[in-house]
Amino acid sequence: MNIETEYKYIIKKPELSVIREMTGYTESKITQIYLENENATHRVRRREYSTGEVIYTENKKVRISRMSSTEDERTITAKEYEALSKNIERGASPLYKVRRTFEFSGKVFELDFYDGWEKSCIMEIELEYENEEIKYPPFIEILADVTGNKTYSNHSMAHSFPKEII
Repeated sequence: MNIETEYKYIIKKPELSVIREMTGYTESKITQIYLENENATHRVRRREYSTGEVIYTENKKVRISRMSSTEDERTITAKEYEALSKNIERGASPLYKVRRTFEFSGKVFELDFYDGWEKSCIMEIELEYENEEIKYPPFIEILADVTGNKTYSNHSMAHSFPKEII
């Protein structure tokens, strides 16, 4: 189990041609399914990379502050993913997104693109410690800091997907 600390923002969608040129660029299609669990946010994920590689994971998180949570994640088989997916949390729907990642100034930036959001996306940056200062790429236009805002947690978005803010 480890501690995940991150900033989370709604940003204006950058030009794909720009981020595709960034160091360490990857692209993947993600399906996340949130499962019944009283003590943690529990999910399974199917992540298909543009290379064709598919990775399945199971993850349990417990929030410990606005920016941090304990996280226990393990790789699972496709069969385990299918079996666990049947325990989808009541009222939740699978969450679909395209994740584009790249490196800048020593950090990995994760941009999640959702159907229905035409002008914006969500950006996450994992930190080494809370309040770490981050240098942002010049093409990133931050619209809102949603760090710790439950409306924009993936878990909440699987229950009630928010409207785009711009």
